[in-house]
Amino acid sequence: MIRALAPVASLLVGVAILLTGQGLQGMLLPIRANLENFSVYDVGFIGATYFLGFTLGCLLGARMIRRVGHIRVFAAMTAAASAAPLLHGLWINMWSWAVLRMISGLCFAILYMVIESWINEKASNENRGTIFSAYVLINMTVLAVGQQMLMIADPRSITLFVIASVLVSLATLPVALSNSELPRDVQVVKLDIPYLYRTSPAGMLGALATGLANGSFWALAPIFGAAYSDDVSVATWIMTASVLGGVVGQWPLGRLSDRIDRRYVMGAVSFGGAAVAVVIWGFADSLSTLSIILLCGFWGAMAFPLNSVSIAHANDYANPDEFVMLSSGLLLMYGIGAVIGPFIASASMAFFGPGGLYVFTAIIHTLLLVYILNRTIRRRPSPDDEHVLFDDALAASRTTSQVYEEEIESRDD
Repeated sequence: MIRALAPVASLLVGVAILLTGQGLQGMLLPIRANLENFSVYDVGFIGATYFLGFTLGCLLGARMIRRVGHIRVFAAMTAAASAAPLLHGLWINMWSWAVLRMISGLCFAILYMVIESWINEKASNENRGTIFSAYVLINMTVLAVGQQMLMIADPRSITLFVIASVLVSLATLPVALSNSELPRDVQVVKLDIPYLYRTSPAGMLGALATGLANGSFWALAPIFGAAYSDDVSVATWIMTASVLGGVVGQWPLGRLSDRIDRRYVMGAVSFGGAAVAVVIWGFADSLSTLSIILLCGFWGAMAFPLNSVSIAHANDYANPDEFVMLSSGLLLMYGIGAVIGPFIASASMAFFGPGGLYVFTAIIHTLLLVYILNRTIRRRPSPDDEHVLFDDALAASRTTSQVYEEEIESRDD
């Protein structure tokens, strides 16, 4: 593994620094919004605008890179992404925060695009799965580290906004100073959503459901934590436990899905995620802080790997030359869910209380479970003899380096 990662070590360091700042900012904003008495609808709206910006970044990034090149785009997006948290701290207003959060989403999508295409350029068919497995592991781990940095200073001050800005700025150094060859232009693909659904309905709806549930979590879980305890560290540990649970659950569930029908794994994690969410909602007031943190970790172990398994399942039914198109379509479905989810989840929290976030995720996971059961029992069998390895599917489904255009192209049957 060390030999495989050596050529991309500097890029992975840049990713680690960048996402540490992102993790801190993603945790800080909902907590500060709550302290500023923003309503839960306001916080949900702000969270949704991040994913709207992220989707726009996927649409626009390839054209920007082709026009001015990877290095200039990376420098420009880093500058904008670094300025955003400073402006958040200086200009506390729901509408300005929503605009800034959308800008952050756009910038980070394009930054991921540059880094991932660069990493992909250095990967070979033999080590691609290993490299992108390490990439995903780093992503999740440093997000948790960034969340823990919330406890460095008072979230009412501007200090944490400054730290987030500095981290994003420092991420430029290892990338800009890397001696790796510049990657080729990012590939742009045209989507065929009807074909995506015909190829893998379960995979497509799994990506949509994950976007609905996980997008809501990123936007609103800090509000749940802040309502559970006045101690900011409790909210931080709830978020961190959820993310680390996703890290722990990713690979065992992925490996298991290589050996059995992936729909069974999707159904099992949907059931587990729904069950844990119901327990969190129903018993949060009577459980100890440690119990809540552990339950949130178990929820993350179920919820976060669902998207990767959905992508692998969709790729099982695709030809190799269709992986890019399918992965881009699944990214779009995830983005749509992540934009819509926080709006609905905020309404659920207004009705059920802070635990309404988990009521919403439980409903989403239950609906997906019902669909998968119906699909498994009444529809086509799984292509057990043609499984794409989970690591290879993960490598083919890089977060943003395979992107889509605005035009949706129809395909003949």
